[in-house]
Amino acid sequence: MILIIDDDVAVRASLSLLLKQNGYKTNEAANPKEALQLAELHPFDLAIMDMNFSINTTGHDGLDLLSKFKRLYPKLPVILITGWGSINLAVEGMRLGAADFITKPWSNDYLVQAVRTALSLSQQAADVGGALTRQKLDQQYDFSNIIGQDPQLLQILKKIGQIAPTDASVLIEGESGTGKELIAEAIHRNSLRKSQPFVKVNLGGISSTLFESEMFGHKRGAFTDAKSDRTGRFEMANKGTIFLDEIGELDLGSQVKLLRVLQDRTYEVLGDSRSRKLDIRVVCATNRDLAKLVEEGRFREDLYYRINLIKVKLPALREREGDVPLLVQYFVSNLKKTYNHPQLEVSQRALEWLKELPLPGNIRELKNLVERTVLVAERDVLQAEDFQAQAQQSPAKPGDKNLPAVGTMTLEEMEASMIRKSMDFYHNNISKVARALGLSRAALYRRLDKFNIPYDAAD
Repeated sequence: MILIIDDDVAVRASLSLLLKQNGYKTNEAANPKEALQLAELHPFDLAIMDMNFSINTTGHDGLDLLSKFKRLYPKLPVILITGWGSINLAVEGMRLGAADFITKPWSNDYLVQAVRTALSLSQQAADVGGALTRQKLDQQYDFSNIIGQDPQLLQILKKIGQIAPTDASVLIEGESGTGKELIAEAIHRNSLRKSQPFVKVNLGGISSTLFESEMFGHKRGAFTDAKSDRTGRFEMANKGTIFLDEIGELDLGSQVKLLRVLQDRTYEVLGDSRSRKLDIRVVCATNRDLAKLVEEGRFREDLYYRINLIKVKLPALREREGDVPLLVQYFVSNLKKTYNHPQLEVSQRALEWLKELPLPGNIRELKNLVERTVLVAERDVLQAEDFQAQAQQSPAKPGDKNLPAVGTMTLEEMEASMIRKSMDFYHNNISKVARALGLSRAALYRRLDKFNIPYDAAD
């Protein structure tokens, strides 16, 4: 049952009728007191709550009621209804635990979609499930092209398998090369929209001046260089999924335009004043820390909450090194056909050596290394030396070979600096740091003590 809380009887009646037409039972409350009384009497599955219940339209009474609901019924999903003028209040509501916020006047289709998503996610959260294995996941979902069985990865696959059938917006975070696009494709492939378009957009490659034309399209003559009509990316993706990669690179002006579309589910083609409806699933990705960008005022907080109803954080490859041999074997298996070398294999020693590589470019860097090695291979069994030769040809990154000017740092200071960087890079894993620096564990411990570098003595 869904609880509708609004002081406007017309709004309550409209929402109740809409939800009942879509198969939901409802109950209504005109003020916070009635809402809390009803919540004591009935086990509601969802609450839809207005932000204002008095002449004073500050929205604080709505936030106060939300806080009480989340304290008394922490698992109850709450959807807020607000006007554009109180978006900041809705964002504050998301911080307090609201599941979503919808602006007035709402789209009936979008509101029902939001209700379905909130209910589905709530039900999945209550499902604890059994022991997690890759085989079990593959029986339930289509995760082809995603290789690995690391426990972290399995938890991520389970999560995206569960949320895929909903229309929840998803934010995928992770370093460059960790497979964010593959995860986005898997979400679409396991969704109810899988037979509809999946449109990828690299926002880092779209300038602010071309954003509207690229995303919304334009009519011929809409501006000087508009020689013909252009279909925008949103229209291409309508009924399906749009994947907005590198969303952290979007300028503030374009962020406002994107937020309007994601909130209202309508857009206008340049040169055409007619609003068009949009039925779409939004998946975003970034290798940047969006929460930090929000703090710095470089990314809109309201957009941040709109796109990350579900957040997926992909681990770096160095955090799932056990999957490196599986990935290498997968790449080699595909490359056998490409380069007509059917007898090609990788030695166990080579696989162990590859597991120890730092690989800052993650899966993408590993794939490139394997392909270069296969391309020049002169024997059927690839050895560690074959990969070493190709790894040495990788381009140095800025600063890799820059040494401090003579006289600015002693050898001891350089040694301490390198150890600190290695400890940070390998997340204080003593064994990996020792191997990377060519030291024994005992020798590394002596240096950590000498330079007062903190470490876990139990490691």
